[in-house]
Amino acid sequence: MASDHTGAAGPRCLVTGATGYIGGRLVPELLAAGYRVRCLARSPGKLRDHPWAGDVEVVRGDVTDAASVAEAMRGVEVAYYLVHALGTGRRFEETDRRAARIFGDRARAAGLRRIVCLGGLAPARVPDRELSPHLRSRAEVGRILLDSGVPTTVLRAAVIIGSGSASFEMLRYLTERLPVMVTPSWVRTRIQPIAVRDVLRLLVGSARMTADVSRAFDIGGPDILTYRDMMLRYAAVAGLPRRVILPVPVLTPRLSSHWVGLVTPVPASLARPLTESLRHEVVCREHDIAGYVPDPPGHPIGFDEAVRLALRRVREAGVTTRWTSAAVPGAPSDPLPTDPDWAGGSLYTDRREAKVDAPAGDLWRVIEGVGGDNGWYSFPLAWAARGRLDRLAGGVGLRRGRRDAQRLRVGDSLDFWRVEEIEPGHLLRLRAEMRLPGLAWLEMSAERDGNGGSRYRQRALFHPHGLLGHAYWWSVSPFHAVVFGGMARNIARAAGRGPLTPRKEGAPGR
Repeated sequence: MASDHTGAAGPRCLVTGATGYIGGRLVPELLAAGYRVRCLARSPGKLRDHPWAGDVEVVRGDVTDAASVAEAMRGVEVAYYLVHALGTGRRFEETDRRAARIFGDRARAAGLRRIVCLGGLAPARVPDRELSPHLRSRAEVGRILLDSGVPTTVLRAAVIIGSGSASFEMLRYLTERLPVMVTPSWVRTRIQPIAVRDVLRLLVGSARMTADVSRAFDIGGPDILTYRDMMLRYAAVAGLPRRVILPVPVLTPRLSSHWVGLVTPVPASLARPLTESLRHEVVCREHDIAGYVPDPPGHPIGFDEAVRLALRRVREAGVTTRWTSAAVPGAPSDPLPTDPDWAGGSLYTDRREAKVDAPAGDLWRVIEGVGGDNGWYSFPLAWAARGRLDRLAGGVGLRRGRRDAQRLRVGDSLDFWRVEEIEPGHLLRLRAEMRLPGLAWLEMSAERDGNGGSRYRQRALFHPHGLLGHAYWWSVSPFHAVVFGGMARNIARAAGRGPLTPRKEGAPGR
């Protein structure tokens, strides 16, 4: 169990599903609003990498275990139900049903003031038997909690737009990887998406509702779009060429899920229920929630802005930079380190490291001296050829060199890189300014090894832009062992040889 933080003044909330997409983003929002937070998790260790882990109480348990739920609800006023068994097997509806009943019964016995549940937006005038199993189960869970005898708020959302959301990731990968798509007929289905920031705002606000409010609310953004519209608008916001989308009637939900599985890294266990749900039109029938949690200026957030927010940190490939200091760090739309591997967009990484028989200070002097007359420590012919190709394409090439032969500062140009971050003695991060179908970074760092020596770590990152970006990475990756591997080895050797001496123009880099 983590620290309890009982000194906080606010009421205590229980959050289930804190290891999931919404739960992991809701916890810091509740803390910021002054609530004390307790998390119920089957595997508490999964929460330790969250930046807020030390500010919450964590109890081990499962929503299908009545005893652990009762223990977790002791001293709690508001409980968030953010779990569902989607993707756990064919009997997930039965599991969801049993968990919701236990949760409602234990909440009533513990005298909770409110339950808040995030469910799925169901289509109007469609019998439950005709709904997808996913939507049918979400609707049933909401009804069970509303019938529990505890005042309950059920927020019903369709597609949530935010980096890490399974629905958004499916949209992202399909659009970015396929310039021409033969798609299922469900791309014509109308949907009312909502930004994750608005979902979290409404979840936090729901905790303050009075006891006489116990009902479901439809929540959505201001735009009603088809899935085709969403793909086209995503491409426009992401700066991709206009996509060609050709709907065909022969792709059933089962075939669609296999098609999604081939194109995207979203697991088939998630892709199938999501694609099955897209058969139905999901549009809000009311906006009554605004009477209880008023819309602040600029909310609800529109689709295009929600996509921009979701792509903001993704476009930085998970690298926090000084050039983006205007952005709010840790915003709800940002990807988290604890998100699934398939979340956050494609990011290719080449990692290298080497032991250095010299102090970290000597290694740092070599790192800070890269580029310009000192060269790039590997396959100079390849670097020169890349520079010439860049100039032919209208880029900057290698001609800029460096401002200072020994010292770098943030913002310096360095051949066809720019210094994006520097931590003296430890880290240098460069952002590529060459012509590329994507964004690229090169990181170099020096670390002490405790034995008088040091360790060199190097990381090259590439965030592809469309199908051409993926093709570019795979076309150059066979040369990485020579270029990046050689660079790591030669920098380590150079650090071990002593003071850096600039090479003569035209001579090979060390």
